Amino acid sequence: MAENEGNTQETAAAEQSEQRQFALQRIYLKDSSFESPGSPAVFQGEWQPKLNFDIKTRNAKMQDDLFEVVLVLTVEATQEDKPAFVVEVHQAGVFTVRDFEGEQLEQLLATFCPNILFPYAREVIDSLVVKGSFPALMLTPINFEALYAQQKLAQQDAAANAEAPAPEEVN
Repeated sequence: MAENEGNTQETAAAEQSEQRQFALQRIYLKDSSFESPGSPAVFQGEWQPKLNFDIKTRNAKMQDDLFEVVLVLTVEATQEDKPAFVVEVHQAGVFTVRDFEGEQLEQLLATFCPNILFPYAREVIDSLVVKGSFPALMLTPINFEALYAQQKLAQQDAAANAEAPAPEEVN
């Protein structure tokens, strides 16, 4: 009897994995901008910029099993405390995600999808920077799993601090 139970559990697990589906439908550039407010003065002198990098992701359910995920990358370069350039790219994708729920769905949309989109966004940023007459800017790979884990810890800490009673004042 125990052997039959094991087969039933294996069959149920196999059926669940067969129902689950993840597929990329489309990748597209949703928005991009490049500004070089210090041009042409910024090209005089030695190029030693300070770079500030910001990354955001967002997702939205479009219909039943379709989700749009948008990866927003912003790079600001300053030269001698003056803005050299600002480039922002919104790289998006439409993904079919079926039979993932809760934490698994959230993690898939926050980590796996941005990993797919990042190389495209990186190429657009590099192209815009080079077209602005600046040296190539090849962004290093990003560990979206680590970013997701940090975000979850920050949310847990914020929730724990909100639930903690305020210390009473002693006079």
